Amino acid sequence: MWKKILLLIVAVLLMNSLSAQQKPGKRIEITGTVLDVYHSPIANALILVDDKKTNSVTDARGNFRIKVKPTALKIGVLTFGNGVFEEEIMGRRLINFNFSTIVNQPSVPNSIDGEQGVYTGYGMVKKKNLTTDINTIDGTDKKYSTYSSITEMIQREVSGVRLTGGNLIIQDSQNLYGYIPPLIVVDGVYMDQLPDIPPVSVRSIEVLKGTSAAIYGTRGFGGAIIIKTKMQND
Repeated sequence: MWKKILLLIVAVLLMNSLSAQQKPGKRIEITGTVLDVYHSPIANALILVDDKKTNSVTDARGNFRIKVKPTALKIGVLTFGNGVFEEEIMGRRLINFNFSTIVNQPSVPNSIDGEQGVYTGYGMVKKKNLTTDINTIDGTDKKYSTYSSITEMIQREVSGVRLTGGNLIIQDSQNLYGYIPPLIVVDGVYMDQLPDIPPVSVRSIEVLKGTSAAIYGTRGFGGAIIIKTKMQND
């Protein structure tokens, strides 16, 4: 009799344990401080989790506090003038960022011989070295001549881009105040909106998503659209 009761208790405890394991884990709180190359705190740095922008930013002392899912792998910061800095979480609850430790990273060459590259606005980057999402549209392809506008061209050819309130929005980029339109650069010139250029006049379009637009600092929070025309580059 006692053996049956004991077995029943063990079975109930085992079922409860398995049920608890199946429930999604609680979010993990991570804190840290962000410092620039001069070891000074960086305020208003945007916190990234697995290359996704969040609503968390650093305070005046460069401190941040954010809760992430147990499955999160990377945490990073996006800052104006310093770019992006990412770290593997690996179970850590305290992660500090000091940009002075990456200031001497080798620069990206302006040209690439024998390998396909992507133009990010500051030169060419090897595709195999890209860790973030950049989509390329080859404007010399005749199939694009059927589109009526650049907006239609990008919206149909690039995933994660949609038209909202007259603006193209990349990966639903937004903050507490609403959607954030992407930075637009045409032949090296910054523009407030997509120009009314016929698709046949476009040589190439690069759509930078997530942290790939970090080279533009805070202006790239909503991603970036880099357009090169045939007129400028013939």
